Amino acid sequence: MSNVAADSFETYLANLKLVLLFSIPFIISLAIPIFASVPTYISAGGIFLRTASLFVSVGPVSIAVIIISIFLSLLFLSFAFVAISIIVKSKRTYTKSPKHVIDGIEKYTGRVFVILLLYALAIVIANVVGYALGIEAQLTALVAFFGSILIFYAPTAVVVDDRKVIRAVVDSMRLVRSMPGYFLMWLVIALVAISLLDVITIGIAGTIASRYILLLVNSLILLPYFVVFQTEAYMKKFPLLRH
Repeated sequence: MSNVAADSFETYLANLKLVLLFSIPFIISLAIPIFASVPTYISAGGIFLRTASLFVSVGPVSIAVIIISIFLSLLFLSFAFVAISIIVKSKRTYTKSPKHVIDGIEKYTGRVFVILLLYALAIVIANVVGYALGIEAQLTALVAFFGSILIFYAPTAVVVDDRKVIRAVVDSMRLVRSMPGYFLMWLVIALVAISLLDVITIGIAGTIASRYILLLVNSLILLPYFVVFQTEAYMKKFPLLRH
């Protein structure tokens, strides 16, 4: 199991130019909420919506802007995830035809978008229900965390095994249950990497500037690596690819 992190790093470095190119949509997806006229804040290299403000001072125009920005962000995010996952799939299965890559991106981005949209919708519903019950932060955090476990491998299942949305989610749940170590390793590495970079950038650039620096680093380096990690971990379910 421990070689997944090393394999992911090797794949990342071997395809660095393509990975960085396909990481640009990550930057776009994270930047869209900044330029939208919605209450957002940056923390730990991510952009978050100030949901408390939505219940007291949001009109129809603001709601429309929020919905459009979320849709566009998820679309770019889906494209980047699919493109980087295809790089790993091509390396492991030796399918490097340009037509195959282009067809795969067109085919799978829509499915991954649906998965991410359903996940985002679940978080929004939890947020609204939690606000009504007075447990907004707790309920939203629980739904976001356990929802991320359920769909952890779902986008990868779409790309690698050509799964439809429901089947991809089902396969993801089964794989997390049968091989939980990869998810836990991914989570620990992500938490440690983001925390260390947060401390380093704050020390170098100060609190305000470090938020934007970490956002850029996350988009170009960390997010692509962890997508590669997810795909490499998923493909370990195939016995021939475990070594």
